[in-house]
Amino acid sequence: MLAGRKYRLEFDFGQRAFAERLGGICRAVWNTGLEQRREYRRRSQWINYEQQCKQLAEAKKDPYCDWLADAPAQVIQQTLKDLDQACRKHGTWKVRWKSRTKWKPSFRFPTAKHLPVERINRRWGRVFLPKFGWARFRMSRPLGGSVKSATVSRDSKHWFISFLLDDGTAERVDHVCPQWVGVDRGVVTAAVTSDGEFFDRRHAGTDGVSSRELPRERKEGREGREGRGLGYLTPGEAERYLRLQRQLARTKKGSKRRKRVVAAMSEIMRRVRWRRADFNAQAAHRLTRRYGHVVIEDLNTKGMSAAVKPKPDPDRPGRFLRNGAAAKSGLSKAILGKGWYGLEVALRSKARYTGSVIHKINPAYTSQTCPEPACGKVEEKSRKSQAVFSCTSCGHTEHADIVAARNIKAKGQAAGLVVSGRGDPPGSEKRQAPRPTARAAQPARAAA
Repeated sequence: MLAGRKYRLEFDFGQRAFAERLGGICRAVWNTGLEQRREYRRRSQWINYEQQCKQLAEAKKDPYCDWLADAPAQVIQQTLKDLDQACRKHGTWKVRWKSRTKWKPSFRFPTAKHLPVERINRRWGRVFLPKFGWARFRMSRPLGGSVKSATVSRDSKHWFISFLLDDGTAERVDHVCPQWVGVDRGVVTAAVTSDGEFFDRRHAGTDGVSSRELPRERKEGREGREGRGLGYLTPGEAERYLRLQRQLARTKKGSKRRKRVVAAMSEIMRRVRWRRADFNAQAAHRLTRRYGHVVIEDLNTKGMSAAVKPKPDPDRPGRFLRNGAAAKSGLSKAILGKGWYGLEVALRSKARYTGSVIHKINPAYTSQTCPEPACGKVEEKSRKSQAVFSCTSCGHTEHADIVAARNIKAKGQAAGLVVSGRGDPPGSEKRQAPRPTARAAQPARAAA
């Protein structure tokens, strides 16, 4: 089974400078290749990966493009191959440019035989990268498999290497526990199960994952604000980040001081991203280990966190009407801060090792439906607040997130014939349960 291992590289000064240069070369090759493909599409023509590779080899001989020869050939060819796959999947006009300021330098070495890995001691290892030489990295865990490829990237001020390897394990087919569970994702609590378990870093014990108890009502104020996306940011980091934002507003664009402030802000947000990823991995591990069927909502996280379109004022040209952008911005930050899509990806990844099946259902009315089988009334007024659900028909009262999780579980069990694959990537073909054939059904009709 394919797996990933990520380690922190310890480049020297020359290797660090060359990595920055190589990342810039890959960005230029991507943008140039994308512009070339768009120009061909404007003329109703098509250019593929092989043609662009031939033109890249010819461009290396040009004295004005001799800087392309500084990069390993396999790296820039892999950049063109990634561009070709992106254009085939999303379309030439939907593929994005790689901005110099927003894009993080990264490049890939696709050939495993050019990437020998050696272990120096208990804490350190080294890898040979073409045109880099030997580079040390912190071996925080064994590789545990044969290397297929390696990707070098920069996150904040540190460089990392990610190995794609085959760990030699087979994907499990069946789970030892066939139980079902519904998982509701929210902006106050990251995930709530139908069994009443709350997964959130803010209410965690020593492990930082789950808690069985949660107050029904939340007081507005600092606790409520922390619940909306700031659970992974410590109070000290939040105060420092606010000071850095004020410093950034007083700096000049392109100045060295501005670069130092941006680097400090990036380092804080890197810690936040890693905490969020760690929380999602732990939560997914617990869910897939305990349950054979995990039901989640089919949420369009990208669309739900998109910015609101501006509304021009027809009476005053150049002015705009109120469109609720401030409130929508807070909701978008809360959605992205809780890592909804990251939890879904982690569940699919962990399910490969446990045999769990991940179901995705339509989220419509899951938080407004009474979970009691004898009632089942759908009423918007039953949702009294964010945390309280009280049915207007039968009077059933329960935590609103648990009610939503129970309804998600019921929907998943009702639609259990069509399920998503075990840990399959997004867009894969859905796996259907076998149905009885006509030949097998004939004796049953005859006996009836």
